[in-house]
Amino acid sequence: MEDTEQQPIRVEIERLTTIGWVKEMAHGLGVTSGLALLAGLELVRNAYFRLLDLLGVRPRRHRRASAFPPGRPRKHTIVQN
Repeated sequence: MEDTEQQPIRVEIERLTTIGWVKEMAHGLGVTSGLALLAGLELVRNAYFRLLDLLGVRPRRHRRASAFPPGRPRKHTIVQN
């Protein structure tokens, strides 16, 4: 392997305008509130299932799942170029 000298990277920082700053803050608040909503829903879900376990509610009967719907399969046409 050849050693190549790395040139220092010059970083220039742009100042945000007022509108840019407001947009960045709104984006950050939106992401934060979305993640908080997901965390809250997860807490409610966990509490619900813990309550079901505490009450001794059994899960529903499992039906055998199939990737193919019932009935006759569709005929596929072969397209030739």
